[in-house]
Amino acid sequence: MTSVYFVRHAQPDFIWSDDVTRPLTTEGEKDSKKVAETLKSIHLDFAISSPYLRSMKTIEKTAEMHGLTIHKDMRFREREKGDNGNNMEMFRRRWADFAYHEDGGESLMSVQERNISALSDVLDAHHDKNIMIGTHGTALSTILNYFDKSFDCDDFLRIIDFMPYIIRLDFEGRECVGKEEILIIEKIFKQ
Repeated sequence: MTSVYFVRHAQPDFIWSDDVTRPLTTEGEKDSKKVAETLKSIHLDFAISSPYLRSMKTIEKTAEMHGLTIHKDMRFREREKGDNGNNMEMFRRRWADFAYHEDGGESLMSVQERNISALSDVLDAHHDKNIMIGTHGTALSTILNYFDKSFDCDDFLRIIDFMPYIIRLDFEGRECVGKEEILIIEKIFKQ
């Protein structure tokens, strides 16, 4: 069995305008230590992340503790946001129609396809290992939806304030055979 520990990033500095280089807040940095504490007794074989700074920084201490290099894969990045894309109306509209996207934004279908492609490659290359993946709220939600079609907008909205958040998915090959929430730290998502 392969176990994948998806780590949604800790609280970022929402004032920072560039999505790729957005750092963690001081509180987010402290919470990344809780990620390391939570995963310290679990043997991890491989670490990979979205290249976005907040994801990398959230799992950095954990990777160091396990003597792992964090590999980067652009396919695990967050959804490209377009004009006025982070509001309740747009969240519901995108979840109702996975092909929909706002001007300049990316559809959930596109996010899901690239994340599942990346995850499939990781599962194929690291069979029967424990893997840590640094990820984002929307990206992770599309992965969870892929394996459980009942995961919907309400589930996405439930985890939107979880920063950081760790959920373990267990796989036999590419088939998801189990899941467990490991860590939930609730913060306020700012739109």
